[in-house]
Amino acid sequence: MQRKGKILGMVQFSILLALLAVFCFTPLGQIPVGPVVATLAMLPVIVTAIAMGPAAGSIMGGFAGLFSLVVWTFMPPNPALAFIFSPFYSLEEHQGGMESLLICIIPRILVGTVAGLVHRLLKKLGENNPVRYALAGALGSLTNTVLVLGGIWLFFGDQYATVLGAPLLSIIGLTVLTNGLPEAVVSAIVAPAVGIPLAKIKK
Repeated sequence: MQRKGKILGMVQFSILLALLAVFCFTPLGQIPVGPVVATLAMLPVIVTAIAMGPAAGSIMGGFAGLFSLVVWTFMPPNPALAFIFSPFYSLEEHQGGMESLLICIIPRILVGTVAGLVHRLLKKLGENNPVRYALAGALGSLTNTVLVLGGIWLFFGDQYATVLGAPLLSIIGLTVLTNGLPEAVVSAIVAPAVGIPLAKIKK
């Protein structure tokens, strides 16, 4: 039974990894809203964290970060902002660096960590309580939004505002409204819709 459980876990992880690749490398996962393209790529990370725990979710988040780095280096959704997410991309005097790697990869890893830990900490709400899943999904998604925008503000604030030609706080506020909050709502809906059936199947 233990061996079957490991095989099942590997199959689940592989399926979610394939779905992550689809969301990262095809237009299906890219929604051009606001200055930073909204993405559905965090959904497989969140589902992995909820179904398999924070460690697996963090690993899936690491893959999401690597996939994002490839996308922003070779086929950026917004070339004017690619230097923020890739150290291998430059725009006139604006050049990415190690800070770009931090913004691109670390928030994605922590999405899985936060979603998995929140889901585990709310265990008292009940195994199949949708609120438990929704909170894990929403907080996981918001982790990505807060850390990415925080990294941009910390490392590339002036350059970001210059490229987009608007005050930094206005851009960040618009991004939260048009990208961050909708992504969190979608994650809060998808997490229980997918996570609860998966939990039942595992049992």
